[in-house]
Amino acid sequence: MYSFDSRVRYSECDENGVLALVPMMNYLQDCSTFQCEAKGRGIRELRRDHLGWFVTSWLIEISSLPRFCDTITTSTWCYGMKRLQVGRCFEVLGADGTRHVCADSQWYMYDFSREHVITIPDSESVYLEGDERPKDLPQISHHLKPQGEGTPTSAIVITEQHLDTNRHVNNAEYVRFALLAAGELGHAMDLASLEVQYRAMALLGDTLQPVVYGGGSEVTVSIDGVDGKPRAIVRMEGRA
Repeated sequence: MYSFDSRVRYSECDENGVLALVPMMNYLQDCSTFQCEAKGRGIRELRRDHLGWFVTSWLIEISSLPRFCDTITTSTWCYGMKRLQVGRCFEVLGADGTRHVCADSQWYMYDFSREHVITIPDSESVYLEGDERPKDLPQISHHLKPQGEGTPTSAIVITEQHLDTNRHVNNAEYVRFALLAAGELGHAMDLASLEVQYRAMALLGDTLQPVVYGGGSEVTVSIDGVDGKPRAIVRMEGRA
C-alpha cells in the first residue's frame, strides 16, 4: 500500500467548505501516480517505453467528505493483476481514522507506438504487495446502461485544459461534465456512490454531448460523441 498525507485546500472546496467531488477524484489519481513514481515506473519511464495507464471504470463509495483544512491520508494498492487488466483500490481517511472514501477501479495499459491495449508487462508486477480488496466494497458493474428517455444538455468542446499527459481527456473531467449536465437540469444530491465507465477516448477539439437520464436520488449521464456513441457513462446515487 502507498499513502500520502495532505490538508484539504481552499481551492479544492465547494461553496460549503467541503472537498468537492472532482478534487476528491484528483486525490485518488494523484495517489496512484505518486506510487508509480515511487516504484520507478512514473511518467518519464512510461513515456520512454511508449506506454500509459488508462482507467476503464470507477466505483467510489462516499461516507462523507472532509472539510477545508482537514488533514487526510489518501492510500492506494493493487489487489489483482490479470493479463489485460489491473484492479486498484483507494481510501481517503481522516486524521482520526474515519474513512471518508473507499474506491475500486480497473485499469489497462496502452501502447502508443502500436496504438492498442497490450498485455500487462512483467515490469508492472512491482505493484503487487499482497493487499486485498475490501470485503465491504460492492463489486464494480461492467455494464452501466442508461434507462428511459434522456435529456440532452449543453454540448462541450474539448480544449487543452481538459487534457492530461496522455493527451486525452482526464478521467475526472468526465465526472465534472456529468455534474454540470445534471446541475443544468436542476438535479442536486448528496452523493453516496459514484460509478464511471469509460468507453472511448475523447481528444482535443472533440465535441461531447451529455445526455441526462433519471432524477431524484439516482442520475445517469451518458457523455456522447457526435456519433451518438458514449465516451463515458456516469451514474450518481444520492443518500436515501
